[in-house]
Parts: sequence; structure tokens; C-alpha cells
Amino acid sequence: MTELPGQAPPSSADQPVGPPGTFPGFSGPHAPHESDLYRCVHCGFCLQACPTYLETGLEAESPRGRIALMKAVNEGRLDMTPAVIGHWDMCLQCRACELSCPSGVEYGKIMEATRSQVEQHTKRPITERVARSVGYKTLLSSPVKLRMAGTALKIYKKTGARAIARGTGLLKLLPGDAVMADEYLPELSKKFFTAKGQVHPAKGVRKAKVAMLAGCVMSLTHAETLEATVRVLTRNGLEVHLTAGQGCCGALNTHAGEPDSAIEMAKKNIDSFLSANPDAIVSASAGCGAAMKDYGELFRDEGEYAERAKKVADLTRDIHELLVEYDFEPPTGMLDVTVTYQDPCHLLNVQRITEAPRQILSSIPGLKLVELGEPAICCGSAGTYSITQREMSARLGKRKAHNVIATGAEIVATGNPGCAMQLDFALRQIANDESGEPTTKVRYVVDLLDAAYALD
Repeated sequence: MTELPGQAPPSSADQPVGPPGTFPGFSGPHAPHESDLYRCVHCGFCLQACPTYLETGLEAESPRGRIALMKAVNEGRLDMTPAVIGHWDMCLQCRACELSCPSGVEYGKIMEATRSQVEQHTKRPITERVARSVGYKTLLSSPVKLRMAGTALKIYKKTGARAIARGTGLLKLLPGDAVMADEYLPELSKKFFTAKGQVHPAKGVRKAKVAMLAGCVMSLTHAETLEATVRVLTRNGLEVHLTAGQGCCGALNTHAGEPDSAIEMAKKNIDSFLSANPDAIVSASAGCGAAMKDYGELFRDEGEYAERAKKVADLTRDIHELLVEYDFEPPTGMLDVTVTYQDPCHLLNVQRITEAPRQILSSIPGLKLVELGEPAICCGSAGTYSITQREMSARLGKRKAHNVIATGAEIVATGNPGCAMQLDFALRQIANDESGEPTTKVRYVVDLLDAAYALD
């Protein structure tokens, strides 16, 4: 087990191996607050909650180990070397550790701040810098460019270009693990979901007016689910506004240590959503909803936008949370199917929403809900983690998929696009290893409710 520096200022006995660091300590915008960083008492309750620790058994791949590294860097005992950064990059930011921490360490908050320090004070390899710039600052910041990229991806997958790239070995010549990235390319929706100011009136008596996030990735990969979300909301008396000018919520940028670009994206959403004067703002993506509920923290030093950001945060609801809050109508249509539910980390650990999705599933006649083994262990998707940390992501994906298969369920339901894609990929990988087809399908909870409503 790797020994790391402790929380107290070091004595000669607890100096890390190697020369003392020269890094002057965390500083500048978005630096971790020392009151947050030094709250950890290294008790170890987080260890059994951490997926990367469970997979590796390494202290440096645990929350308290990563915090020890942060302290050592902040105190000038270690430099921000590639090895140190690698341990931070291996973190999923699933935040399961926060539920088990008796000291109330806000681990997600300090990890995001630490990653921001990495981007401010170090230089990643050129290929990473280019990929991050294109992904975080070009595509995610522009819904139009993102849809163009999605269209190009459709053409690549449906024409002979993909076969040529695979057959000629071209992928092996590209930087990074292009072969694995090609294999992991998601299925895209036939028609992308776009928010252009459309208003969908409530069916029956109007209970409330809600602004709905279309999102970035989900609008390309699960447009049908977003359409189902609109139908379910209007069916339950909610007027849905797909406000113009909205875009990516900024979650991926925040997690990657790019808070400034996340703030710029969030400003567009704040202006877009508040223009409708909604009673609530709804997200069908667990990660996006968690990010928007944290806009108040993201904008704490942003002056005039701080109050507006807090208002958006206070209005934001996860789709399951909103449906229960407004007393959704139980369907009468029967779905004769066995379902297990996968808790997205940003619902379970961040928004602390566990009962609402299960309440919705249990309301569907004929549906048998069976609980999943190791429900609190991350599936390994974690935003872009499935691309940047492919090996660990695949290990966790298969771990989750084996737990799904063990339930005997025909469907695994979830509430997050990254989880849905990861589960689908892992189930297909296991089926391919066994020369078969996946016996378990992946669906959103709202898809199943919509299907039951259609049978009323």
C-alpha cells in the first residue's frame, strides 16, 4: 500500500521519498480553500466507498490519499508531477466518499478546485491540450458545432469510412487509444433534440410552468428520451418551455478543471431559463441537474450573476424529483417486465435522490423491480472519464454489468446519459465475450413511464 504524507505540517520522518517540492502552493482563481482541504482527518471511512481504491487497493487511489497529495503539494512538500496529477486524474468524482465521511469533507468541491490548479500551473502533453480545447472550449460551448460534429460522426459510422479506418490500421497511427475510442463511439439518435423556444402546453389543468434543459450529449445520443420527457411532463399538467439560447450545463468543464469556460456556458443557460420566468427548471440528466444545482457555488465570486445563478440553482429539479413533487399520475398501462435500477452517482451521492425513481418504477402495473448488487459503486462512465481513463472505466463498467446480469432483469433503468452509454457498452462487451447478444436492455426511468402511459 502506498504511503502518503499526512495532514499535519511534515517532520523529517514523514517527508515523501525524493527531493522536496518547489511548487509554492495552491494559488490564484478557484484555488481550494484551506478550510475545506484540511477538514479531512484521514479516518479511512471513505476507502470502502471508493471504486478506484476497491479496484486497486492503493492508498493513492483513495479519497484520503488524493487529499494527502493535495496537502503535500499545497505545503511545498511535493511538486505537481505527472505521477501526482495521474492519481488525481484517476478519480471518478463519483463523490461516494462524501456519504461515508463523518467530517463532512466536500471532496468533489476540492477535487474540482485542484484540477483547476493543474490546468493553471502545469502543461499537459500537446495532444491532450488540443483535445481539451476542441472538446471543452469549441464543441461543448456551441450547440451548433456539437450537432455538426454529431452529424459527421453519423456519416463516419454509416459510410465505409469507419471500415476503412479499421481495416487499414489508420486508427493505430492516431494519438491516444484511438482504437478503443472508435469502439466506444455511442449510437446517435436519428434526429437530434434542439431547444429553439418551443412551448409544449400542459394537458388538462396546468399545475406549473417549467423550463427544460436539452443538454449537449444527451440531445445527440438520447433525443428520444428527451421527447418522452416532454410527453410525460405535459401529461402531468406541466407546461414545458424549451427556451432558446441554452446549451451545455458546464458540468464536464467544471469536473475537468475548466471553471472559466463552465461559467460562460452557465451564463447562457441562466439567461435562457430565467427569460421564461419558470416555476421550476428540469433536467433529465443526473449530471446536468447536479451541475445546475451547484451554480450558486460556481458563481460565488461572479458579482452580478451570483444572485441569478443561485435562483437557477434553487429552481432546478431532477425529472424524477419534479414528477414526485407535482404528484405524477400513476399509469394504468401494464408493462410485464423485470427491471433493475442503476443509481447514477450524481443522483445518489450529489443530489441525494434515491426514492423518487423507484417510486415511479413501482407505480407501473406489471413491472417487477429488483434491487442491484453494489448499488453505490460507480459504473465508470463519469463524464469524459470513459475516454480519458479507459482501462479503469472498462473495469468498473464490467463490474456494474455483471451485477446487472446477476439480477436476471430484462431492463436496467437509469437517469443519466453517460451511465446509459456505459451500461450498454459493458453489457455488449460481456455478450461479445460470450459470443451472444445482451439479454438486458438499457432504458431511462422516464422512457418506461412514457411507455406505460402510451398503453393507458
